[in-house]
Amino acid sequence: MTTWIVIAVLGAVTMMFKAAGPVVLGRRELPARVASVVDVLAPAMLAALVVTQTVGGDRELVFDERLAGVAAGAVAVWLRAPLIVVMVVAAATAALIRLL
Repeated sequence: MTTWIVIAVLGAVTMMFKAAGPVVLGRRELPARVASVVDVLAPAMLAALVVTQTVGGDRELVFDERLAGVAAGAVAVWLRAPLIVVMVVAAATAALIRLL
């Protein structure tokens, strides 16, 4: 449940940041350095969340079927599969390994 709360809070904060830009800056453009940071902030935070949820345990690293599922999903992304296909491939891979 805590994961979903974190995702909801991150989503709300991201929306507030995106809404605050036009309100604060009006019709002015963001400086190039700020724009480059804003562009990579959300993907970096999402990647950190995925990594910690995939291999994070109780003060230890856990390598189990979740890691194989993420790897299969990464391959699907690399092959430019649609998002729903990526999710199904990742979930099916993790489920099959857990089944075995």
